[in-house]
Amino acid sequence: MNPRVVDSPPKESVRILLNEIIDYAGLFPPSQITMSEAVLNYATYRHSNYGWMLGRFILPVSRLDEFYDSAREFLPGASESAWRLSVLAGEDLSATIRSIIEFNRKHSERAVCEILEVKAATVSKIENTIASLPKAITPYFEISTAGRTFVDLVATLGIKKQRAKIRTGGVTREEFPATRDIIRFVRTCMAANVPFKATAGLHHPVRCFKPLTYAPDAPQGTMHGFLNMLLMTGFARESFRVSLLEEIMEEEFEEVFEFSDSGVSWGSHLLTLSHLDRMRVRGMHSFGSCSFDEPVADLRELGIL
Repeated sequence: MNPRVVDSPPKESVRILLNEIIDYAGLFPPSQITMSEAVLNYATYRHSNYGWMLGRFILPVSRLDEFYDSAREFLPGASESAWRLSVLAGEDLSATIRSIIEFNRKHSERAVCEILEVKAATVSKIENTIASLPKAITPYFEISTAGRTFVDLVATLGIKKQRAKIRTGGVTREEFPATRDIIRFVRTCMAANVPFKATAGLHHPVRCFKPLTYAPDAPQGTMHGFLNMLLMTGFARESFRVSLLEEIMEEEFEEVFEFSDSGVSWGSHLLTLSHLDRMRVRGMHSFGSCSFDEPVADLRELGIL
């Protein structure tokens, strides 16, 4: 990506839909680059023409010290905003929280751990995590749609005014959830007023059949599109029928998504600017991606950026 290229400003509907949408996860598969490479990339993206699309830097709690050692020369001074970090919890939650608190105590003016991403299979895990966290740290709870506890977990998140996380792909075909399972997750979260983030597999704007990793002999599979996901969430918030949500998630023709100054349309159905804004605040907050260049390049090719 060349940060010196000057493009025309995006339409307001694009700006609302994609503002701070990509949490950068270059440390994770399939990219899985080194910490120094990931830090350099993030610093570059922040100052590019598309820096407005960039969210937080994602890393495991076990690599916080390594992150700071690699990033110290790139981190902003007092006149700029600190880098915002999203931290994946380790097995020992108490140790994770201590590490985050200590990191923020030392470095919060230049880099701050704002988000904790933690897996939760039980209601008690959610409740114990909430009770242990300082107010300055916001958790996203990764939950599965499988099993009988799913609705109870979402209900607990709603009651506690918390946020959810869904895994939308991986490096094998089996790691990509079915469309119906994603829609069930989204509709249940929207009914309980639980905003969420997604992670993995959303490298491309529109649903497609592509290699699942960057290896020459990578397996190919169907990947969900992040535009499909965002717009499906917007229509789910407005209580559209499940069959229409399924059609949106499985749409593979990018030309049917039309961006204008008044909103985004799919066929004859429109999400206005206020719908998009509401969806980003109360619906899908962001998605983690090991690539920032790839989504941006695809959006440029489609003429959206």
